[in-house]
Amino acid sequence: MARRFTLLAAWLLLAPGFAAAQEIKVGVALPFTGIGAEYGQQIHRAMELYLKINADRLKPYKIELIKRDTKGPTGATAKVVVQELITQDKVDVIAGFSYSPDAFASAPVVTAGRKLAVILNAGTAHVTATSPNFIRVSFSMWHASFAMGEATAKNLKAKTAVIGYVDQPAGRDSRDAFKRAFEANGGKVIDEIPMGTPSSVPDFTPFFQRVKSAKPDVFFIFVGSGAFCIAAVKTYAALGLNEAGIRLIATGDTTQDTMLQQLGPAAVGLLTMHHYHADLDNPENRAFVAAWKKEYGDESTPDFMAVAGYDGMAAIAHVVLALEGKLDDVDRALAALKGWRFASPRGPIMIDPATRDIVMNEYLSEVVMANGRLRQKTIAQFDAIKDPCKTLKIGPCATP
Repeated sequence: MARRFTLLAAWLLLAPGFAAAQEIKVGVALPFTGIGAEYGQQIHRAMELYLKINADRLKPYKIELIKRDTKGPTGATAKVVVQELITQDKVDVIAGFSYSPDAFASAPVVTAGRKLAVILNAGTAHVTATSPNFIRVSFSMWHASFAMGEATAKNLKAKTAVIGYVDQPAGRDSRDAFKRAFEANGGKVIDEIPMGTPSSVPDFTPFFQRVKSAKPDVFFIFVGSGAFCIAAVKTYAALGLNEAGIRLIATGDTTQDTMLQQLGPAAVGLLTMHHYHADLDNPENRAFVAAWKKEYGDESTPDFMAVAGYDGMAAIAHVVLALEGKLDDVDRALAALKGWRFASPRGPIMIDPATRDIVMNEYLSEVVMANGRLRQKTIAQFDAIKDPCKTLKIGPCATP
């Protein structure tokens, strides 16, 4: 009997059209517990959704996602996790890095291990300069904040602004980007306010009261997403800044799709600049949102974290197919992605060959109420934006 099974197995392997699936291991380093657990879930779900939708196109390759929890935004756990994925799990590609400190800490490990590493969130502008093996499909904080600075002066005709930011690398990047663009177009930043750290949601009251006393035309904030944005929007309403004639503007993570309804009516009129929201009206996004809801339920919605996971998986799939599953040469893998273009749910994207960073559209959007639910209405589109920090060669962004 054993001999019959052995002969059958041998015949199947030699049969025309039979090919064993080649396994590609992708190490996914994201927070799956703690304050960023929702971010990790959104990204990982989107990666799985891409693989399910494109299963036939990826044959004969089987892509396995190996999850590892990076926990909090210190960088220490992420560095250990990435080292284990490379040395113990023998992954072919690394993907992840929700927080910039995680990417910074892991950069030497990625470089030494000679692995392609796809950044799926970390937004500090010069992250990509810390390892030649980094490709970013998410965003730089300069993408949205610089575009918002220009739009605030040109589209909103504002003359004065106060900036409030969570005091971390991404927050400082947002501050610098907005200020540079706003003042280059005739505006004046009259105050800059650090508002706590990412470790806990601060009491925004004293910061927002300071803004009310300064009486700017606009108040630009970077507070990240989650509970931070809820607290910020509610404080803005409670202190009557809108009635005082001070318009609240922000980066689009403040209106993260998964948190949008929790902002409540106080968010109506809030203007944001970002590369994605679930209400974008294009064929790719309509299909993406429909597939997401079919897979994860009508009450679930993808956000900018999800679209990064989806596009990151598309980038990895492109490399796998282009190199016929041979991902051992990191230089060839990087070359396959430089200049890569994709019709993303966020609009057309490309990887800049010079910077290994994403080129994409930015959307100026307003929060509106429609049929009892908050939605994001796109009121202006800015096409094919490269990371301005690198284009202008500012500080560490001057290094490719």
